[in-house]
Amino acid sequence: MSHPAFPGAVSQQDPELTSRQREVFVALVTLHGASARPVGSEALAQHARIPLSPASIRSSLAELEELGLLARTHPSAGRVPSGSGYDFLVRHLLTPAALPPELLSQVDETLRRSADDVQHLLGEASRLLSELTHQLGLALTAPVEHEHLASLELEPLDAQRALMILGLAGGTVRTLMLELDSPLERGELEEVAAVLRERLIGRDLTEVRERLAADPELVRRSAVRLVAHSAAARWAPLQPSARFSAGAGHIAEQPEFAGRPELGPLLRVVENGPPLDRLMIDGIEGHPAVRVGLDEDAALSSCSLVSFPLPGERRGAVGVLGPLRMDYARVFSIVDAVGRRVAELI
Repeated sequence: MSHPAFPGAVSQQDPELTSRQREVFVALVTLHGASARPVGSEALAQHARIPLSPASIRSSLAELEELGLLARTHPSAGRVPSGSGYDFLVRHLLTPAALPPELLSQVDETLRRSADDVQHLLGEASRLLSELTHQLGLALTAPVEHEHLASLELEPLDAQRALMILGLAGGTVRTLMLELDSPLERGELEEVAAVLRERLIGRDLTEVRERLAADPELVRRSAVRLVAHSAAARWAPLQPSARFSAGAGHIAEQPEFAGRPELGPLLRVVENGPPLDRLMIDGIEGHPAVRVGLDEDAALSSCSLVSFPLPGERRGAVGVLGPLRMDYARVFSIVDAVGRRVAELI
């Protein structure tokens, strides 16, 4: 299962590179990013202008391959960064690019024009991400009803009003203002909350909603029935999910996919949603993250995802899907800028 990577999130298990290894590694990543081709010691010596002898470069390449940061596509070919190598790059060496003011103005103006309509806003966000990165731009909203209930509390507000606080397994909180037909004391609400926790904790919110409306075990006692019926009545209608993608032409032009049979399955996964929807939403809300070499689906194994889970009650995310060799520094900053502006407007 692929895991999110953040700049600066180093691990004690990571290899410690010498200055020479680091210089060779960064140079190879740069050359491979520009050409999409395996890189050999001759190319590094000629084009990267590394002040090392060819023998020293070859030695460093062998060491980096042994550390798992480089791989060979063919025994006689040069080397390319491995998935572990790109993950190391993001966590140890990535400095997000400084975006020019005019690009940030473009982001603001483009998204502000769509601020009155959430679906239009997300569609514009996916198009803008694709235009600015020349990769596949993604945006989505998803209902929280697939999430599982982790905690439930009832807090009295006055004699006939209470607040139901639902803690979700994903870390978010949903609240319902309950209007009760008869007054309940704090002690009665605490007893009701205990019954509801016993019947509802661990279930997804779709089932929680159904049980509040129709579970016979929740109508045996009058106090529980009062709360359950009020909660079912106050539960907002499910919000439909919406998914947007833009820039299929951009990813089809990438050397990794152009004219290759891998492109069709990749685009089908994007169209269908899972597992990309879950991968985009999972993470720290309000912070971009990189997932390198998505192993949740074979069609995504040669791709990386840079995503920004949107903070707030509305579950959603924006992001960019592209080949492993994408320009992470620039894409990371663009996804961050677009995600933050969408979050402000949504």
